[in-house]
Amino acid sequence: MAVDDPVDEPGDEPAEEADEELEDDLEEDPTIDVEDDAGSGAVDEPEPTTPAGSSVRDLGAARGRFSLRSWTPLLLFQTTHPKQAVLTALCVGGVAVLTGRSAKEVGVIVCTVLVGQAILGWHNDVVDRRKDQDNQVAGKPVADGRLDAGTVWYAIIAAFWVLLPLAVTTGITAGCIYMGSVAVGMLGNVLFRTGFLSWWSWAVSFAMLPAYLSYGGWGGQALGNPPETSITVLAALLGIGIHFLRSVWGLVADHAEGWTYLPLKLGMKIGATRLLMLSTLYTVVIVVLLGVFGVRDGLSR
Repeated sequence: MAVDDPVDEPGDEPAEEADEELEDDLEEDPTIDVEDDAGSGAVDEPEPTTPAGSSVRDLGAARGRFSLRSWTPLLLFQTTHPKQAVLTALCVGGVAVLTGRSAKEVGVIVCTVLVGQAILGWHNDVVDRRKDQDNQVAGKPVADGRLDAGTVWYAIIAAFWVLLPLAVTTGITAGCIYMGSVAVGMLGNVLFRTGFLSWWSWAVSFAMLPAYLSYGGWGGQALGNPPETSITVLAALLGIGIHFLRSVWGLVADHAEGWTYLPLKLGMKIGATRLLMLSTLYTVVIVVLLGVFGVRDGLSR
């Protein structure tokens, strides 16, 4: 059914004639103000919009203004998953203190783990940028276009050359083990993470941390001893618990992507809230057992 043309009210001028008269007035006197609907006497300027495909950073550059929200160093820091990175580094450093390592060794260990975690965080966000963009995940500079993926890859390569000398400072063997744990984590970002074996990289990478500490000393030639089997197993179980805790917050987006990993399957059966509670309880129990076995058996054989 066609829509009838609007009928002009008596006394009203047709829209086209009104537009022509307005144009004539402006040509005669360009200083005439055009009133808006509210009668303010001025025409509101249109709000600036971001063109399709451009980023907030590009818009800020076009305006010539500095924006902290688009500052590359800050965006790189945000992409490291800083909470997880700092917590992991402090925990590993705390274990090093409890095992009697010197202050300089503890400092190097904390810095090493921080750099390794930063690499894993950057790599994760680059790999997930399409998924994060499709699901409009907040706080993801790579996905929302504020941070270029090429810049993140450059940061990963640069951080690797910082990580290598840091890791071997407390022993070549220990350094190679930690580099291996980072490699496993990066491999986990691209393999099996969407299916049942999503937990394997977390278990393996965490299981390597006791060896990194037990073989460590000071100097590249430092040699230690193998870690206790009980501590290694518990560290692997802790990694699985951390995987579950991290996964709870992304279940909706991951389900939309068709992922079928174990935390998602359990979450669909028992609910996200119960999964979070059980994962937290599981992780706390593992941490307590690590403390008990650590006191009883020590870190290394």
